Amino acid sequence: MRAVLTWRDKVEQCIYDLAFKPDGTQLILAAGNRLLVYDTSDGTLLQPLKGHKDTVYCVAYAKDGKRFASGSADKSVIIWTSKLEGILKYTHNDSIQCVSYNPVTHQLASCSSSDFGLWSPEQKSVSKHKSSSKITCCSWTNDGQYLALGMFNGVISIRNKNGEEKVKIERPGGSLSPIWSICWNPSREEHNDILAVADWGQKLSFYQLSGKQIGKDRLLNFDPCCISYFTKGEYILLGGSDKQVSLFTKDGVQLGTVGEQNSWVWTCKVKPDSNYVVVGCQDGTISFYQLIFSTVHGLYKDRYAYRDSMTDVIVQHLITEQKVRIKCKELVKKIAIYKNRLAIQLPEKILIYELYSDDSSDMHYRVKEKIVKKFECNLLVVCADHIILCQEKRLQCLSFSGMKEREWQMESLIRYIKVIGGPPGREGLLVGLKNGQILKIFVDNLFAIVLLKQATAVRCLDMSASRNKLAVVDENDTCLVYDIHTKELLFQEPNANSVAWNTQCEDMLCFSGGGYLNIKASTFPVHQQKLQGFVVGYNGSKIFCLHVFSMSAVEVPQSAPMYQYLDRKMFKEAYQIACLGVTDTDWRELAMEALEGLEFETAKKAFTRVQDLRYLELINSIEERKKRGETNNELFLADVFAYQGKFHEAAKLYRRSGHETLALDMYTDLRMFEYAKDFLGSGDPKETKMLITKQADWARNINEPKAAVEMYISAGEHVKAIEISGDHGWVDTLIDIARKLDRAEREPLLMCAHYFKKLDNPAYAAETYLKIGDLKSLVQLYVETQRWDEAFALGEKHPEFKDDIYVPYAQWLAENDRFEEAQKAFHKAGRQRDAVRVLEQLTHNAVVESRFNDAAYYYWMLSMQCLDIAQADPAQKDAMLDKFHHFQHLAELYHGYHAIQRYTEEPFSFHLPETLFNISRFLLHSLTKDTPLGISKVNTLFTLAKQSKALGAYRLARQAYDKLQGLHIPARFQKSIELGSLTIRSKPFHDSEELVPLCYRCSTNNPLLNNLGNVCINCRQPFVFSASSYEVLHLVEFYLEDGITDEEAVALIDLEAPRHKRESKWQEITSNNSQTLRLDETMDSTGDDDPFTAKLSFEQGGSEFVPVVVSRSVLRAMSRRDVLIKRWPPPLPWQYFRSLLPDASITMCPSCFQGVCANDRDPQTFHLCQHCPWGAGRRLSKEAITWTGLLAWVRHLTSVFLILLHPDSRIISPKWRLLARLSL
Repeated sequence: MRAVLTWRDKVEQCIYDLAFKPDGTQLILAAGNRLLVYDTSDGTLLQPLKGHKDTVYCVAYAKDGKRFASGSADKSVIIWTSKLEGILKYTHNDSIQCVSYNPVTHQLASCSSSDFGLWSPEQKSVSKHKSSSKITCCSWTNDGQYLALGMFNGVISIRNKNGEEKVKIERPGGSLSPIWSICWNPSREEHNDILAVADWGQKLSFYQLSGKQIGKDRLLNFDPCCISYFTKGEYILLGGSDKQVSLFTKDGVQLGTVGEQNSWVWTCKVKPDSNYVVVGCQDGTISFYQLIFSTVHGLYKDRYAYRDSMTDVIVQHLITEQKVRIKCKELVKKIAIYKNRLAIQLPEKILIYELYSDDSSDMHYRVKEKIVKKFECNLLVVCADHIILCQEKRLQCLSFSGMKEREWQMESLIRYIKVIGGPPGREGLLVGLKNGQILKIFVDNLFAIVLLKQATAVRCLDMSASRNKLAVVDENDTCLVYDIHTKELLFQEPNANSVAWNTQCEDMLCFSGGGYLNIKASTFPVHQQKLQGFVVGYNGSKIFCLHVFSMSAVEVPQSAPMYQYLDRKMFKEAYQIACLGVTDTDWRELAMEALEGLEFETAKKAFTRVQDLRYLELINSIEERKKRGETNNELFLADVFAYQGKFHEAAKLYRRSGHETLALDMYTDLRMFEYAKDFLGSGDPKETKMLITKQADWARNINEPKAAVEMYISAGEHVKAIEISGDHGWVDTLIDIARKLDRAEREPLLMCAHYFKKLDNPAYAAETYLKIGDLKSLVQLYVETQRWDEAFALGEKHPEFKDDIYVPYAQWLAENDRFEEAQKAFHKAGRQRDAVRVLEQLTHNAVVESRFNDAAYYYWMLSMQCLDIAQADPAQKDAMLDKFHHFQHLAELYHGYHAIQRYTEEPFSFHLPETLFNISRFLLHSLTKDTPLGISKVNTLFTLAKQSKALGAYRLARQAYDKLQGLHIPARFQKSIELGSLTIRSKPFHDSEELVPLCYRCSTNNPLLNNLGNVCINCRQPFVFSASSYEVLHLVEFYLEDGITDEEAVALIDLEAPRHKRESKWQEITSNNSQTLRLDETMDSTGDDDPFTAKLSFEQGGSEFVPVVVSRSVLRAMSRRDVLIKRWPPPLPWQYFRSLLPDASITMCPSCFQGVCANDRDPQTFHLCQHCPWGAGRRLSKEAITWTGLLAWVRHLTSVFLILLHPDSRIISPKWRLLARLSL
């Protein structure tokens, strides 16, 4: 650091204080009773300001530059504007010692000998506070929250902006060490506010805002009168009784002297944001200095060490941008770096550091040696085991212990020294002298080697990587390059201030000067680009540049020298330059130039760099062809030109090398059909056709399908024309093509038909299939378009397509819920299994969706399908018959459960209570084993319980509720069931006799809940139920004797043998005024001559069922209207039933053979097949509604009432009681 005097002035009075305007343009001085305003640029006195009547002691400028204030011994404070006009004046009781503006609020603090005041521009008033001692100095913190006051008694008082004391610092010296100057560090990078304190105990101290001292007191050896910080807080200025201004670091380390004066220094300040310092003395001298901080640094390859804050050393890795700071806490005078060594010269010693490891990226240094000795030198160099000191003409080599090992005396002043490497302990030094001599010195050799001598002084030196060339910058700013061995001057360039060889390329160097960076390769012209600073290193594509105080690594593309080599077709040298660092564009240019020059190895490396696989494939193919013996370079170059887009040049080379077809392929691939035609001329028609086809392909690719179709048709490529027309829906074009094609061209015609179907034109598709005779595809077309009539007509003519027609037709019918038709279709197609499978799936869906009526119908359909299969396939007869009975059983269950489900799920009941009662019992008797999917026992029992209670079957209701207790009951039934279970307890424990079912074979009353199921508990005769009300029908099944066929049995029954007319037991008595009808009980009622009735007898209490078997005579005695026959198709036998109450008509469905009694009252239940006369409205047959039947019902009703009214009903035979109940 050195101070350069810029200007100086002198006045007659002592300069007690001064202040800079914040922009640095003006300087305000307190001189006598006046304020002097100076121009800082040249020291011109702009204007003296008069306003005080006595000596002015202090002056301060506001942060915004609009106001400044002055305080005087006349006890007044004057506030001035920036236009040098006084606008405000207020007074204290004593002389003003110091003033200071708050940097944030512009509140002014003015301190006198006995108090201090705070003037606020907003309130325009002064609040004053008493002080216990004379205030000598004051300073605000950066945030304007606190004001520090220095007092004559050695106390520092820190107040808030309201004047209240927050911290009090009592110095050890007390009143013997008056505080004469204080200042807060203005740096905003510090985490804490730091207060610098200078007292007349000749000490410098630092404190935090809390009052805690930082470090120890620094002894000054003089009485300080002023202290101030640089704008950023990095340095401190101190002046006082030693008649000079000293520069300190922010930590209090003395760095040097700014300027010596002839009297005490009362004030010194730093110009804002600059390195200019102004000093005011007791004798009235005003000195304005510029501080110049010299650069102390060292560089070796990619490591750069430099001084920071005068006491620290920062080592920077120029490649990785890593930095490490070494704090020396003393003034750093010299720095040297070499490989893993770092030498730092301090005022009284030299520190030698080494890296922790040999890692090239390691940035951790540790102290290796200390040489505690003061040295005076101009340059410092460090080697592996030595340090080199340069002083004027002398070089000294010292070991790390401080012992001098060698010394060299030069003929002239040493201007430049550099370590050029070598083994440890034997490094070489390159030395340049003022007389132009250039030497090479080895640290282990006393004798210097003269490399060459030139006429001008040396400023900078560098040696090439192979040590064959030497670059010198002389005092005339000329760069000279020599051959070391021949001493020949190779070339020279002007305007150079520093030079550096590229460490990775022997023939490249760079030099800087005149604001430009110059790069020179071999003997080519220099390439220039703008760059500020000095070049100090050149490694690959990075140039290390020192500008002012910062070192930076500049990435410089080596494009210019690379192109210089390319211009001379020096591809390998250009590649070496490119490896140092060029752009991707430069790499591509190098690759192209090398490829055109047929330098495939270099081109391959360059294309690999830019990852251009296309050109790499070209090079590999050329190399493979060369291995196979091809040597035609013109052909290779033609391929290169084609890849580069130079098509006409490539075509010429193809023609020249005899490969015209390659040129034609190139043009057609590039869609340059006009050029291809010109190249082809009037050639082979095949090639012309091929060219048209390719042109059509191109038209198709560029989305011009119309043109492409026309070209394909002209070239005979019908398939492609059809494909385009079909994709675009051009039916007219397709039919034109199809009609013009010969029927032998099967493939294009099939494509036409395919597109006709796709475009919904089946008529054209059928025409095309007929043209080529493809009947199978025609059948498929009819099926896909559901044109069944045409399909059936075609199937009649060609029976071999029967399966292809009827199977899809059946599937279509099944999908459209036309199952009967689907069944017939499956029959025709012979696909019984498919019919069963479809129906099974539909049945399952119906059950899952709770459509139980549909499920019953589907199961009935399934059973009939199984019966058909059993009839058609004897091998499956037994299995199919088992399935038939199983499906019939399920159909009956679901048919009945449909009513239960509707009752429990829907809000209104559509069935009579008796019907629901009978259905519930029927289901419970049928569900003795497994419960089918979807049928709920809970719903069934719940319905039974409710209807039993309603109809008076209280015992049965109680049993149903008890059974429900053991089942999982849904929440919606829970309350109703619990209530029903309680209320049924209040009813009598018996069932209504009217509900008890009667067996018509043995006249036995059966329990309402029968453990045996739907059979009589006495005779085991199965009950036959009405499909409407589910009451037990008065039918008894009988079987034929062996040898009697169904046809014979029907014929015998149809004979209608005459019967003996029964005498009526009713006697009619007519008198004059009345007509009486009397029952004659004396007549024999056992005279029933019906032979079938005799067959009904059986053994009482037998556990086995004994069927009723009839002979021919019995059959002959039967009446046709009393017999119902279930005429099952084979292989099932027919079933015969005899009605025991002939007057009660029963109608049986001819499809599902379900019977319905004529007096059934529930119209809501349908038969299984859903086609019965009862299905659509419960219509009775005409035979059931006749006058004869009506008269018979009248007679029965009369008998009923008479029987029921008889005084002793027990004498009435069971048969009459049965008749009465049935009639009701």
